[in-house]
Amino acid sequence: MHQIAVLAFERISPFHLSVPSLVFGRAGLGAAAESPYEVRVCAEQPGILSTPAGFDIMVQHGLEAVRAADTVVVPSWRKQLELSDATREALHRAHDRGARIVGLCLGSWAIAASGLADGREITTHWSAASELARAYPKVRVRADTLWSDHGDLITSAGVAAALDCCLHLVRSDFGSRNATELARALVLAPHRSGSQAQYIPVAVPEPIDDDPLEHAMVWARTNLSEPIDLDTWARTALMSRRTFTRHFRERTASSPQQWLLQQRVDRARLLLESTDETMDRIASDAGLGTAVNLRHHFHRALGVSPAAHRAAFRSTAMV
Repeated sequence: MHQIAVLAFERISPFHLSVPSLVFGRAGLGAAAESPYEVRVCAEQPGILSTPAGFDIMVQHGLEAVRAADTVVVPSWRKQLELSDATREALHRAHDRGARIVGLCLGSWAIAASGLADGREITTHWSAASELARAYPKVRVRADTLWSDHGDLITSAGVAAALDCCLHLVRSDFGSRNATELARALVLAPHRSGSQAQYIPVAVPEPIDDDPLEHAMVWARTNLSEPIDLDTWARTALMSRRTFTRHFRERTASSPQQWLLQQRVDRARLLLESTDETMDRIASDAGLGTAVNLRHHFHRALGVSPAAHRAAFRSTAMV
């Protein structure tokens, strides 16, 4: 059987801990729900762990479960919790021998702290993404996808996205039929593409008189379908091109052009998910010009074509 080790720690959220046990172990689904996985919850120090839910949990296995696992899941993390040398070493040894490392929601913090994601890309809950990127500058952090799968390293956003990510792994390991039957038992959508947005409202705040940079960002978001040259954009902030670029990079950690392209890809994604417009029309409305440009930038940003993203989203919506 495929061995899965789920790493628990002091003050872990019981809900997040239950996700891999529920999906991989079929916990609570009845005796008929046989699983092709063997799930072991483990901790650096086995025994009683407290939780913020008003009850404690008993963990029987230590880090030897990580050393023997085919997949290691870190279902959450506390940002202020330092990753110990013993746990870091266990994760590295598991990864070195070919185990799959999975970080769900804030579990991405532990993955980043381990160094396994240095120079690579991970997904996390949108509310923690900026702080995670600042804490671990060697890691490229994404908050605009549900999950990302790089084969040996899989990370996801929180709660529902963690369930989606685990179902994706079941589908990868044992096929769509197995995953669909499990999703039906869990009353979940059988598939949500990892490229799907985390459903963060794309808020366009009221212009702030004393924040010219915020005013310029609001102006750009409301004019995405129009050509936006840097000189004109800088003038909306009452700045020179050079000053605007410097302040913009300080604020967003990206260039104005990079930020603008990301806003346009996000607009295109929203239109793909919510309308039946043609690719050419979506490209125009998002300010990407042509369907060719849309396909190029969308695939480069999200790793999937616009058509595949729309098809995945629509198949989910029909469930």
